[in-house]
Amino acid sequence: MAYEHILVETRGPVGLITLNRPKAMNALCADLAREIAEAVDAYEADVAIGALVVTGSERAFCAGADIKEMADKNYMDVYKEDFITVNWERLSQCRKPVVAAVAGYALGGGCEFAMMCDFILAADNAKFGQPEILIGTIPGAGGTQRLTRFIGKSKAMEMVLTGRMMDAEEAERSGLVSRIVPVDELVDDAVQTAEKMANLSRPVVMLAKESVNRAYETTLAEGVRFERRVFHSTFSTEDQKEGMAAFAEKRTAEFKHR
Repeated sequence: MAYEHILVETRGPVGLITLNRPKAMNALCADLAREIAEAVDAYEADVAIGALVVTGSERAFCAGADIKEMADKNYMDVYKEDFITVNWERLSQCRKPVVAAVAGYALGGGCEFAMMCDFILAADNAKFGQPEILIGTIPGAGGTQRLTRFIGKSKAMEMVLTGRMMDAEEAERSGLVSRIVPVDELVDDAVQTAEKMANLSRPVVMLAKESVNRAYETTLAEGVRFERRVFHSTFSTEDQKEGMAAFAEKRTAEFKHR
């Protein structure tokens, strides 16, 4: 399928989505969000794909939502169309693991977009921020919620109330990103990381992802109970039997994803 604002590429068991609006620094417009959702739908339906990577350019992962698209809207416009909801949350709903490979600017909607992925690999030139306050509004795609959960109230409050950006090193120290990678190695590293997950038992990877995400939605006791029941359920899979047999026999497991 041909897209106008993204590039899609399959690298083995990994689906790679590259934001491609260079003149707008990959700003998120409605058409871009729709194309991303369509690409995620296609990769999620493809049994050959086990994980996804989302990236931008070296200059900008995504510099935010397209201000020109929203500047003239009024309250009833955005409320009735449920603005930045349709298609925008599709990444956060993907059952397969999604890695954000962030180089350059990830600001506003771009930072929110990266946080919808399962984890973020940051290039050494990456910069993150929620600068919506500087244009008279607030984050609207999870910036006040996910950022606070990731880095804590104090640092999130400062970033949201002042529009200050953080660099890759601060983002790693704060827990926003998983690792920092040289910018020229970022996409290859992200694809290798995604490939590693794709080559494991895919149903069990999805269960593990659900269990980690549950930590944000429930109490510790209920979360541990959920984890334990999911752990028990893995013993019904062929891949659990293969994985433990391979460990005992000192060989590489050959997962069948069932």
